Amino acid sequence: MKKLLKGLLVATVALGIVACGEQSGTATVPAMAGAEPAKIYNWKLITSWPKNLPGLGMAPENFAKLVEEMSNGRMKIKVYGGGELVPPLQVFDSVANGTAQIGHSAAYYWKGKVPAAQVFTAIPFGMNVQEMNAWLYHGGGLELWQELYEPFGLVPMPGGSTGNQMAGWFKKEMNSVADFEGLKMRIPGLAGEVIKRLGGIPITMSGGELFTALQTGAIDATEWVGPSNDLAFGLYKAAEYYYYSPWHEPGAVLEFTFNKQALESLPKDLQAIMRVATRAINQDMLDEYTAANNQALEQLVDKHKVKLRKFSPEIMAALKAATHAVMAEEVAKDPAMKKAYNSYSKFFEQVKKYHDISEKEYYLTR
Repeated sequence: MKKLLKGLLVATVALGIVACGEQSGTATVPAMAGAEPAKIYNWKLITSWPKNLPGLGMAPENFAKLVEEMSNGRMKIKVYGGGELVPPLQVFDSVANGTAQIGHSAAYYWKGKVPAAQVFTAIPFGMNVQEMNAWLYHGGGLELWQELYEPFGLVPMPGGSTGNQMAGWFKKEMNSVADFEGLKMRIPGLAGEVIKRLGGIPITMSGGELFTALQTGAIDATEWVGPSNDLAFGLYKAAEYYYYSPWHEPGAVLEFTFNKQALESLPKDLQAIMRVATRAINQDMLDEYTAANNQALEQLVDKHKVKLRKFSPEIMAALKAATHAVMAEEVAKDPAMKKAYNSYSKFFEQVKKYHDISEKEYYLTR
């Protein structure tokens, strides 16, 4: 990945002769003869994830390394795991107020502040990651996302994807819709509202809290990501049933958020490096999960004897019906949600027609 980015950005990096801005340190890097030394920018990146967690946690680390290399050392970014500098679910506010210049998290965590932000992570039974990226980069989605965050002084950019996620870990078998009644489940975003309609109790908490909450009975079930991260968290030690199909986050997209003032104070070449590096990480994370998930699933099933189960058609139909009801309600009460969802839905209908005769057909016949 780094070799590819070096080739793509050689012209951009060559522009970096003199850097200026208010978020810089006083150190400099060597400059060409006759040119002023370039300033070094020292930035902070806060996340919602445990430090160095595969996939989610490594994406910010890889981003920081890539930016420093492409900027020839002019941009240095220190990464803080969730809770090291600010609590995991305060990334949005902390970047907005300048505690850090960059954040890495998931937009649906901010539903209490910006309900429409949920559209830019995942909609149950919605687009997969290939379709989401197409909408964001080529269907107007990213412009709507940035417009949504503008009042908060933030600039969002896609920051990786886990791909399709498992339906979650459960302490009991889920044989019917009635089994959701009273179920305390960690599941954020729009999917949490869907679970509530089936009688469940959705709970939002950071990843670092999941194992203890599940083990102690504070929650009865949890979704997290997929086999790779779930194995690393040891969730199989606290719940024995591992369910699919991937209904709730079919193509979850994470986010980098930049303090707008800080970003715009950078020289143009460093701004370009930031944008391209986020796009590289957006793809790299998906590649990492695709490579690691099946191997991790085999360990969970073969070594740790996890009971892999599939939701019944009855449960899936109930989840889908509840999703339609939730989305109708959300759109009706929030104009920003309506605007984002209308754009999302229009693009989804178009891309779905083609994928039904291309991607879907191939999966059925390969």
